[in-house]
Amino acid sequence: MLGKNTLKLCVLVCLLVGVLVACEVFPAVSNSSISPNTVGIAGTGSTLNVWQQAAPGIELRYEHWRSPGPDDDTVVITRFDLHRIHLKVEYQPAQPMLLSNWLTKEHATAVINGGYFDAQNDATALVVSDGRAYGTSYDGFGGMLSVDGAGNVNLRSLDRQAYDPNNEQLQQATQSSPLLVLNGKRTQFSANAASQRRSVVAMDKQGRLLLIVSPLAAFTLDELADLLVSSDLAIDTALNLDGGSSTGLYLNAGKQHVTINSLVAVPIVIVLN
Repeated sequence: MLGKNTLKLCVLVCLLVGVLVACEVFPAVSNSSISPNTVGIAGTGSTLNVWQQAAPGIELRYEHWRSPGPDDDTVVITRFDLHRIHLKVEYQPAQPMLLSNWLTKEHATAVINGGYFDAQNDATALVVSDGRAYGTSYDGFGGMLSVDGAGNVNLRSLDRQAYDPNNEQLQQATQSSPLLVLNGKRTQFSANAASQRRSVVAMDKQGRLLLIVSPLAAFTLDELADLLVSSDLAIDTALNLDGGSSTGLYLNAGKQHVTINSLVAVPIVIVLN
């Protein structure tokens, strides 16, 4: 009798589990969140809004940003002295990878997703990787992060300064849209009102590079632009990268680690070493 009762109990438990799964009672597991260690650091109020030195020329900061509506997120901000890091753009449409795999492949200090790509994983704008150009430049809109032959890193408006392949010998570049901030002021652009995960590359007024990620679907692009210019980050120029499921950021510097994985494999990444 005990064996029969045990068997019946097992059957009932299996049926109950099946019903719960069908009703989506169990929470979905996502790799989009910040790692437990990072949440622990950001969760202590004393570390919010404070720059933490991760390594020489590399700083990390967490800020709690809130939209005009009910949404909010703990935004991760990394800041780099361009004299101490090397920036490159990697592009492999035939073998896109999650950000975690890009980090391992490149042995990177930091990696963030790059510009937009289509269903075939081809870039929808210009990409330059190790001197080789792919795709076609945006014309009259968007922005470009680039590295020239002398190693100078530049973030610019393509409306104000179009890409000229005849006179520019770029070694690295990725383009995206919209440009959110220019000369310290937010730009005007047309965008849908959807809140998404967000990733941004920016330059501050002292010429430092910032990688900024909002890992939750908390902000529209308009809200993000307003938050960037109202922050105390002294941002001069900021460019929206391919957000949503492409958003990801990894940092591995000293004792500081950020692990925000992309939800999909991406073919374009910005790598810092």
